[in-house]
Formats: sequence, C-alpha cells, structure tokens
Amino acid sequence: MPGYAKSLEKLITAFTKLPGIGQKSAERLAMHILKSPKEEAVALSEAIIKVKEAIGFCKNCYNLSEGEVCHICADPARDRATILVVEEPKDILAIEKTGAYKGLYHVLLGAISPLDGIGPDELKIKDLLRRVKAEKIKEVIIATDADTEGETTALYISQALKNQVVKTSRIAYGLPVGSHLEYADQATLARALEGRNQIS
Repeated sequence: MPGYAKSLEKLITAFTKLPGIGQKSAERLAMHILKSPKEEAVALSEAIIKVKEAIGFCKNCYNLSEGEVCHICADPARDRATILVVEEPKDILAIEKTGAYKGLYHVLLGAISPLDGIGPDELKIKDLLRRVKAEKIKEVIIATDADTEGETTALYISQALKNQVVKTSRIAYGLPVGSHLEYADQATLARALEGRNQIS
C-alpha cells in the first residue's frame, strides 16, 4: 500500500481480515477512525478487548455467554421440554427476534462437512444426545441451514435420536434452499418454525 504510513497500513490490513471487508472498505474504515475523536477509537478498542475477555460459551447449550450459563438457559420461563438445534450462536439471535419460539437451544458450533474435515465428533452432537436424555426432552427441533452441510447434519442428528423417546422435527421450508438463518427475515423464520415437519 504505497503512500500510507506504516501504522495506517497495519490498520487497513487488519480490517481486510474481517469477513466481507475488501481493500476499499478497509481503507474507508481506517480513514473514519483516523478522523474520529481519540475517545471513540479508544472506546472501540476497549469494547473489542472486553468482548474477547468476557464472552465464552454456555456450559449447557454453547450459546455465547458472559457467565457459565447463558441468559436463555437461566430463564425459568422457557419451555424446558423442547430444544431447538442450530449451527451457530448467531442463529439464536435470528430466531429470538421472531418471538415465535419459547424453548431452549443447542448450538452445534458448525455443521458436518467432510470436505472441510468436520465430522460429527467435531461438533456438539454428543452433548445434545446427553442433554436429551438427562433433561427428559420431549421434542428436538432441527434448524440447521438449508444447504448440503445443514441437511447432512440434520439427517445425522435425526438418525442418532431414532432410538430415543423424543419427537424430532425439522423447521419447515419457509427458508429458501441454500440460504442461512442469519439472513432470513422475521416473518419467514416465524413461518418456518410454525410449519416444522416431524422427522421421527
């Protein structure tokens, strides 16, 4: 990056490592920070450090949490007989915005993808099976993405739960095939939850 001071060049390079940020966007962000008051830059850097130090995974469901247990698992008003399975913590936020689901969650932290070397043992599937048994869960709703990896993961989980006394369903296809939960609008997600299909 000829013409840039080394410190600015380093900041631009750091921004290009963020998802969806290309060279031009990284330059705009760096220039914005350069023009902003020092207090804003300090507040941003402190917020980044704080989130890295304070946020971990809930010991029950693997949602993001500032304590041992996330706010959803700790809420006594939630339906404790139902678990909705998602791939990533960000999917929980998308579903919570609909207001259509009042049960618990389980985050797999990924999806089965043999090409990427991700099998069932790399995900939190065993923890899900343990929870279903220990917590006397009556229904597991599978809400993995509607892509090849998500479908493979949903099929694996439904097969793993086959011998357990639990209703297993998959969210309905209000979501377009190949789409991701985080990009779906609230009405589509709500319809998908209401019209879920039983697997076993």
